[in-house]
Amino acid sequence: MNEDAFWQLIEDCRPTEPDPDADLLADTLTERLARSPLSLVIGFAEQLSWALYQLDRTEYGHDLSADAFLYTRAAVVAAGRTEFDEVLRDAAAFTPYATDLVWAESLLSAPDRAYRSITGEEWDRRTRYSYESYANTEGWAD
Repeated sequence: MNEDAFWQLIEDCRPTEPDPDADLLADTLTERLARSPLSLVIGFAEQLSWALYQLDRTEYGHDLSADAFLYTRAAVVAAGRTEFDEVLRDAAAFTPYATDLVWAESLLSAPDRAYRSITGEEWDRRTRYSYESYANTEGWAD
């Protein structure tokens, strides 16, 4: 899955009603991915990890706990490509996510749930980029 396909899938699955914690988005993504080839699930997980990794920088998360920082980064991704790109261009656009603790924790498990649905097994997911907070050493370099 390339980056454009990833963002299109996020957009296609975003609900029209309010979804403050991205639970509806995550459920729809899980359902869509579970009906897809396993390679699409793996590709989605890779792109999600890459997006979260790009946001793993000191200018965004210096005052947040590791979990809060991860979940707020997930909320930026859940908001879609336009918002994601804006945050990358202007760190001040991340402030409302951090200040209001806007979280999208459920987005993180969507590919794992889809994998389990397809294979019947738990996924010991390993992606090229770690989405865990503070894993992007270049983003935290002084």
